[in-house]
Amino acid sequence: MPGPILVFLVVFVGAPLVELYLMIQVGAEIGAIPTIGLSIFTAVLGGVLVRRQGLGVLFRVQAALQRHEVPALEMLDGAVLLVVGLALLLPGFITDAIGFLLLIPPLRRWLIVRWLKARGTLRPAPGGATQPENRPDRIIEGDFRRDD
Repeated sequence: MPGPILVFLVVFVGAPLVELYLMIQVGAEIGAIPTIGLSIFTAVLGGVLVRRQGLGVLFRVQAALQRHEVPALEMLDGAVLLVVGLALLLPGFITDAIGFLLLIPPLRRWLIVRWLKARGTLRPAPGGATQPENRPDRIIEGDFRRDD
């Protein structure tokens, strides 16, 4: 696993340099104004799409809460959408491509589930579905009495 300094350098120095290089190359091919327009267009389109999907996630969270379930996957979905929105607002074609890919709900859900499985926080449920580790398999009802 790479150290935190290497990750910092790649994310905050390397990625913007690659984005800048690509923007210069695209600008040389199609011109500066169309490149700026394309960057603004992808930011606006991405913002609209993230907003629509974010509202969908919000409704799924509310539905899960009404069913008295913990909306863990939905909350992670919302967090990923927040990062996607940020990536789409940043100027650059690589971040836009990654952002638009992560706007595909099945791909986003697959990545979230894969990440959770890698961390060991998901386990197979009866029937083959996955559920969070802290979720009970069954509910046992009963009465209790406190003896002090």
